[in-house]
Amino acid sequence: MSESGLDVAACVEDVRRRDENAARRLMEHLHPLILKLVRAHLPRRTAEEDLVQTTFMKIFANLDQYAGAVPLEHWVSRIAINTCLNQLAAEKVRPEVRWADLSEEQSQVLENLPSTEEQLDPGESLAAREVVEKLLATLIPRDRILLTLLHLEGRTPREVQKLTGWNGTLIRGRAFKARRRLKKQFHQLMSEKKP
Repeated sequence: MSESGLDVAACVEDVRRRDENAARRLMEHLHPLILKLVRAHLPRRTAEEDLVQTTFMKIFANLDQYAGAVPLEHWVSRIAINTCLNQLAAEKVRPEVRWADLSEEQSQVLENLPSTEEQLDPGESLAAREVVEKLLATLIPRDRILLTLLHLEGRTPREVQKLTGWNGTLIRGRAFKARRRLKKQFHQLMSEKKP
């Protein structure tokens, strides 16, 4: 039984037998999880509901492949994240961030670079988050999602491994290289700053 009182295993079996009511119950149960993952990894030009629907289509199309070896939520999380990765790759957006692209608030945050988030007022915190998102957008989709999971969401490498299916060595190596590329982008941006 899940926290919502739904017997997930029985519901999955009912869905496999084409029970539409069971499919609705399963969708209601999984929707918050999928929506949360999609919002965390949403490509810029894609509506979140489109990705949620695409994820559900993949889940129901492949439900016969779910063996029950891991909790359904882990299997679904992997599908949701891979759906976001595929969409990010399809968009192939890796723009460079230029000083001229920054808003006045974002420029001001970078000029005064505080050492901790607590030193930012709410408006600066939002501007700082926007700068980070612009810098992350310069990375390839897998690296962007990896750094978001590790550093913005505060997940452990083990949690990332469960969500993505990547092995620990790959996660550590890819994260190291992605942080280095992000740092290079940041230094490039800062070097453009006008005196």
